[in-house]
Parts: sequence; structure tokens; C-alpha cells
Amino acid sequence: MNYPANLRYTKDHEWVLLEGNTATVGITDFAQHELGDIVYVDINTKGKTLAAEDVFGTVEAVKTVSDLFLPAAGTINEINPALEANPELVNSDPYGQGWMIKMTVDNPADIEKLMSAEAYTALVG
Repeated sequence: MNYPANLRYTKDHEWVLLEGNTATVGITDFAQHELGDIVYVDINTKGKTLAAEDVFGTVEAVKTVSDLFLPAAGTINEINPALEANPELVNSDPYGQGWMIKMTVDNPADIEKLMSAEAYTALVG
């Protein structure tokens, strides 16, 4: 499994890349592996302001549907348009082309409170 050191991680298996007050969010390599082949990503919260841990969408795999949880409070600005036609990008490139949303974080310090790659590795084993 791959957990890049420059990202932060949640207990719900989302990753976050913070650049200024903009965060890019996706699901981890562990999460996509556990879900299996992803067939649909449903995110319809663009433009909405949500609290930390609110559900911002769902990801559907062959055998299950899983909620996606916002890692920090903020406003969702962009949804990855490539996932509509190619949801499998979440499986093949979870930290690159398989990103899910870009958001403006209310308090960037909240991202720093999330798990480091080392702590996330310890969580998932």
C-alpha cells in the first residue's frame, strides 16, 4: 500500500493535500483496495459549505456503496470531472487523477490535526 508522506489522512480513509487554504481530497489506496472495482462516484455537493465529517458524496463499488466524509469544514469548489466517465481512476491512481474534490478549508490548521502517513499506516496495519 502507498501512503504519500506529503498528505494528511482521516480515520474514514480520505486523504488531503493542502495548498494554501485549498484542499484536494480523495480516498486512500487502502480504501480503494478494500472497496474493489469502483463503478460510480456520486458527488453533488459542489458550492455547498459543510462541516467536518459531513457526507459529501458516495462511491459505489461492485458490491457496496460507501459514504465520503469531509475531512474539515469548508466549501466544495470543484468535483473531479474525469470521474464521471472514468470512476476506475480512483482504483488506478487514487492520489493523482482519482482525486474527488477541491475545497476551500475554513481553518487550514484543522488539516494539520489529521493523521500523518505514519499514523495512518499504523491505523490500517
